Amino acid sequence: MLSAVAGLTVHQTMLDVTGNNLANANTNGFKSSRVTFAETLSNTIAEATQPTENVGGTNPQQIGSGVAISTVDRDMTQGNLVNTGKALDMAIDGEGYFVLNDGDSDVFTRVGAFAVDSDYYLVDPSTGYRVQRTGSEGESGGFQDGASSDIRIPYDVALPASATTLMGYTGNLSSDEYDPSTNQLTSGIQYTSDGSVASQDLHMDELDQGTGLTAGDTITIHGTKRDGTELGGGAGITINLHDGSDFLTLQELADEITTAYQIAGDDTSVASVVNGEIRLTDVESGYSQADMSLSYSGAGELELPSYFRMLSAGGETAHNTNIQVYDTQGVAHTLSASFVRSDTANTWDLVLTSITGDVELVDRRISGITFLADGSFGGLDPVVGDTSSFEMTFGHDAASVRTIDVDLGTVGEFDGLSQFGGGSTASQSGQDGYASGWLSSISVSSEGILQGIFTNGLRRDLAAVEIATFQNAAGMQSIGNNYFVATSNSGDPVSSKGMEGNAGSITGGALEESNVEVSEQFVNLIEAQNGFQASARTIRVANDVLQELTNLVR
Repeated sequence: MLSAVAGLTVHQTMLDVTGNNLANANTNGFKSSRVTFAETLSNTIAEATQPTENVGGTNPQQIGSGVAISTVDRDMTQGNLVNTGKALDMAIDGEGYFVLNDGDSDVFTRVGAFAVDSDYYLVDPSTGYRVQRTGSEGESGGFQDGASSDIRIPYDVALPASATTLMGYTGNLSSDEYDPSTNQLTSGIQYTSDGSVASQDLHMDELDQGTGLTAGDTITIHGTKRDGTELGGGAGITINLHDGSDFLTLQELADEITTAYQIAGDDTSVASVVNGEIRLTDVESGYSQADMSLSYSGAGELELPSYFRMLSAGGETAHNTNIQVYDTQGVAHTLSASFVRSDTANTWDLVLTSITGDVELVDRRISGITFLADGSFGGLDPVVGDTSSFEMTFGHDAASVRTIDVDLGTVGEFDGLSQFGGGSTASQSGQDGYASGWLSSISVSSEGILQGIFTNGLRRDLAAVEIATFQNAAGMQSIGNNYFVATSNSGDPVSSKGMEGNAGSITGGALEESNVEVSEQFVNLIEAQNGFQASARTIRVANDVLQELTNLVR
């Protein structure tokens, strides 16, 4: 009867384990358990005997005393992965475990159904335990606290703007196209008087853009002539706004500019007043380095252009491009530039024709861009001695000159600009500046790297999810809520990332299903039921025997 009672007990345990497996058939990350039995110590009636010369040996005579639970162990095999479409859901395809912290100690789980709490921490929403990270991803960007391993999802942290410091060009510049362009500059400021467009005969002191002008005021003309000669040897040419009897008219100012740009007494560039704007136009088409800016000196105020926009850049042929760049506040500016072929074989210039916003151009031309005989990029002509960069100041920080380096390619290679016959195709290949942005969405890489996509289109690594592995994962102890803790037989956790060792890969937007095989569990139910019934029948028979014995005594 005692053996039968033991049978009832162990088969009840088998029913309990099987029932628990079936109850968790739809529990994400659940690992099914199984029961194994072992017989208990047998009662020995007679020991075995050794054979003698005349008789054979005898086997031991033992009566079993029942059954006991040998093990209740977990099946740690991988469950199927199912897509959920939720960005913060994660599943491990491998042997690793997510690491969470309850404020005092770590727990481990296969269930990656995570969410963000009100403090922007990545947590298990059922308990609030915080998901842990490893490595330094996200620290340099200020997304993670270097002193904490808790993962923050930085919806409250802006990605600061970054000014453009480098931009590049790729493509072809035509070696045989000949279509001379005429260099033409315009002030971009339309001068008015009483709100109406000023005529060329209007005096400077009558302009809406000038106040408090006096007889001693001057304008200095800075720039270069068509042949590249600097005005006034680099110091510019200063003219008086007052001729002793009256202020200059706009046309008289234009005439002074024309005189300043004469080469050997000839008018190679002529200034004029067109629709209230001052323009400087080359007399002839073709390669020209003519450029101009004006500065005012006096007690009053006179609005002058920070630089003259180029309506067209002069060259034996010209190819126009546009690129968007950013200042230190993340404000976008459209930069227009023209490649112009010079009158020196295989040589081009790149000149900024205009830039939007409150900007002053300090150095707008890259001169002496050369090409080798095979059409590959030849670098900058050392005789010209220019650098491949532009300089400018932005209105919000006028005291700081900002330099933008320009990548034109590798000398002797075709990874940037080239020069072949046919049309010109050169265009911008990118720049490194960007506006500020806020986190808009998140994705997870197979390595467990949380990558944030910001409103400015940039992608940044936010954190690396910590994955723990164990020498004997089946030796961990379940503490509920899909959590496990390490035991002396599981071994200590080994911290890693996804795709390292046997940690496995991380799948974002997915969860691991239970590994319970329902059909197998139904078979286990039948076996447990049969075993229980057999043990119960044994007890019934033993009870009948005892009753019969009692009747004999009566």
